[in-house]
Amino acid sequence: MKLLRYGPPGREKPGLLDAEGRIRDLSAHVADIAGAVLGPEGLAGIAALDLDGLPIVSGQPRLGPCVGQVPKFVAIGLNYADHAAEAGLPVPAEPVVFNKWTSCIIGPDDDVVIPPGAQKTDWEVELGVVIGSRASHVSETAALDHVAGYCVVNDVSEREWQAERGGTWDKGKGFDTFGPIGPWLVTRDEVPDPQALELWLEVDGLRRQQGSTATMIFGVAEIVAYCSRLMTLMPGDVITTGTPPGVGMGATPPVFLRGGEIMRLGIEGLGEQRQRVRCRD
Repeated sequence: MKLLRYGPPGREKPGLLDAEGRIRDLSAHVADIAGAVLGPEGLAGIAALDLDGLPIVSGQPRLGPCVGQVPKFVAIGLNYADHAAEAGLPVPAEPVVFNKWTSCIIGPDDDVVIPPGAQKTDWEVELGVVIGSRASHVSETAALDHVAGYCVVNDVSEREWQAERGGTWDKGKGFDTFGPIGPWLVTRDEVPDPQALELWLEVDGLRRQQGSTATMIFGVAEIVAYCSRLMTLMPGDVITTGTPPGVGMGATPPVFLRGGEIMRLGIEGLGEQRQRVRCRD
């Protein structure tokens, strides 16, 4: 299934995408695409519904973040060896873990806003993993059993705040609008191998990133198991798993977002995002 949330910010309704690309409203059956709905029983309940009986949503409503009420937004850094190389950093021996504040989460086509004074705002297309059931100290073998599904994430980053302002990466990763998620959550049964997905990103029509999750240093199962030893993963948590090469800071000379650009990005089978970049008013 492709689950989504549609409507104005803060008032999104739950829905799903049917085989013809139409949005079907789920609000008579679930309150949100969040929490227990993402667990095995919740997803099974949605799958058992008569799809043809669900109301079709007219027009082209805004798509919100595909997961609501996200408890934690966890991120993995330097998870592609060639990206580590372009960043001038060694390949990590263990996953590099940082946080993106949940207040940064926006819909897949909402504007990305450069914070005041920022000079090094960058892009990162990434595979997002959505947790479906509580996971604490799970094995790598069992890790994917705790995954509800997958989505596209743009891990927007302000590199000066990330690396040059005397603190952790978190500073540059969680500005408002720096976490577009969606367009939809594709359930795990439709992604048989999360390590075989092509991903890409363009800025103003120029292809900047092209890669495959096959080249991750730490795969999805290893990441979920590792994070479950650091924290209890809860339904609705999102883990974004790192980016392939082609980010702005890796260009010669570096290229950063200044406002006015259009970013387009996508992952095979998981849909596409499109964001206009603007400076804060």
